[in-house]
Amino acid sequence: MSNESQAAAGGRRVLLTGATGFIGRNCIAPLVSRGFEVIAVCNSRTPDTIEGVRWVQADLLAAGASRRLIEQTRPTHLLHLAWYVEPGKMITSPDNLAWVCASLEMLRAFHEAGGQRCVFGGSCYEYDWRHGYCVEGLTPLTPDTLYGAAKAGLAQAMQGYCASVGLSGAWSRLFFLYGPHENPRRLVPSVLLSLLDGKEALSSHGLQIRDYMHVRDAAEGLVALLDSTARGVYNVASGAALTIREIVEALGELTGRSDLLRLGALPARANDAPLVVADVQAARRDFGWNAAIGLHEGLRDTLDWWRAQRAATTGIDKR
Repeated sequence: MSNESQAAAGGRRVLLTGATGFIGRNCIAPLVSRGFEVIAVCNSRTPDTIEGVRWVQADLLAAGASRRLIEQTRPTHLLHLAWYVEPGKMITSPDNLAWVCASLEMLRAFHEAGGQRCVFGGSCYEYDWRHGYCVEGLTPLTPDTLYGAAKAGLAQAMQGYCASVGLSGAWSRLFFLYGPHENPRRLVPSVLLSLLDGKEALSSHGLQIRDYMHVRDAAEGLVALLDSTARGVYNVASGAALTIREIVEALGELTGRSDLLRLGALPARANDAPLVVADVQAARRDFGWNAAIGLHEGLRDTLDWWRAQRAATTGIDKR
């Protein structure tokens, strides 16, 4: 059945890249609940079976891989989240350039195969953080990292291509996330794991103001955007201003180990922006989405997940 016939029959098949990643794995449930048939891409071992999901293996950086995948699966929708995101390396890695090329190849193949609607994952790193408050179409795009520049360049190329061929598409800009399955070297899990181990949790002064959101909210926002007709660029964020100190202190309270917090023990980066917060009015207006998980609820959920992981690994539930 062609994609046009599928759409006419009410069938919607989404190709989800990055499906085993921190964000992508959380998109599966909301996609299934909205009636999508999910084709989830993994690059190694196939995960456990999930009803409504078909796993496919592909190395999207291999020459021609994206086109072959699109031709084999014939999706009506595309949610493209795959990228290189290794902490400490992603902002300077030349793999950013490889992902720009692979993403454009996928976009073109998707359209030429009759694709109907696509959403790509972008980043707040595209913005000029010196402006602090980030508004789509208003805050300048002057990224100071290769990662941010690659994302910003892809965003422009993606939007230009969609406009030129009449493809319905949107670009999402994700801000700071936390939650289950996050890389343990990032802020929330690094503090949590130290506290659960009874070790000192080191951090900077924590006065930086950031827009943090639970990853499940981010996934709901991305899927809501995909399941809409909104075009252009949208911040997918909480819109709430929190200091790093507030987050760290909340983790201390939740674990009962505030005595182990060492705020100011690590130096802040010399170019660390004091404020990075998203304006989220466009998302509310154009596709009716709003973050729903509060900070303490989200941190509690994250703590419970890490405790369960520890218990499953060691047989000991450290509380």
